[in-house]
Amino acid sequence: MKILVTGVNGQLGFDVVKQLNKRGHEAVGVDISEMDITDAESVLNVFARVRPEAVVHCAAWTAVDAAEDNAEKARAVNVGGTENIAVACRKCGAKMVYISTDYVFDGSGAQPWKTDDKANPLGVYGKTKYDGEKAVKNLLDRYFIVRTAWVFGLNGNNFVKTMLNLGKKYNQLRVVNDQIGSPTYTYDLAVLLADMVVTEKYGVYHATNGGFISWYDFAVEIFKQAGYATDVVLKMQAAQYALRAHRLVVLNEIHVKPGFFHIALVVSFHEVAAAVAVNCGLYDVKTLYGRFFNLNLPHILSPLSNVPARPSSREAWKSRSR
Repeated sequence: MKILVTGVNGQLGFDVVKQLNKRGHEAVGVDISEMDITDAESVLNVFARVRPEAVVHCAAWTAVDAAEDNAEKARAVNVGGTENIAVACRKCGAKMVYISTDYVFDGSGAQPWKTDDKANPLGVYGKTKYDGEKAVKNLLDRYFIVRTAWVFGLNGNNFVKTMLNLGKKYNQLRVVNDQIGSPTYTYDLAVLLADMVVTEKYGVYHATNGGFISWYDFAVEIFKQAGYATDVVLKMQAAQYALRAHRLVVLNEIHVKPGFFHIALVVSFHEVAAAVAVNCGLYDVKTLYGRFFNLNLPHILSPLSNVPARPSSREAWKSRSR
């Protein structure tokens, strides 16, 4: 299958292209230098040349706080750009995977968010991503909307890399402890998307790694895994930290319904945090992935009714939904 991937220079797009190529698909990765998604003509020209059968739309304005001061630019990318991609998909008959976010919710309550819960984004970033979702739904019938959270990977910028860089400079850091989420490894998410895009099981999905943690505890675990001498991480409340955008307190986790896809890639946070070892040179990628797979961590994408609650091996979680 020929699949166009936007945002290839970002951490998720980078891993999606690698995963698709690994499976024998013809993955064409583009970023702003090849295709400006805010320019409808640029998008149509690339689609006419590539003629994709499917599109994984990873490109986005993801600077949450900067979006508050650059609302028009964020909207142009997250809404206008997504509309341009969806229109082009409709014209060439391609299915579309749109990557969305937990920021479409307001963070109230104490339960993980379900896919059919009412969205109520509070900041510019969340509002523009949600409007992007609506654009996809209005323009296409064949789409996957995948909401995720707290992504980190080998490419691009993320919390893990920020902490590793700060840990080299300081012995003491302040990190908030009243924001809870599920750190999600882009390699794992890319496996989900690669399995998903070849099927016809369209709809809205929540996809994160398993478990949940605060930013404070995540930072502590990162330094522990990396072997840094950052001894003390001071807890603080989000209200004490000068951020423009509202932060969520309870973030979405996996929501599974019969016949829906399921991603439950890591049985506890500690396995997720082990991935930081790649960034600090403790393991090479092959060794680390082997470490994950030896833990019998699932990468399943198949109807829930067709799989065991706890797989005995990685093979047990291969997709049977194609």
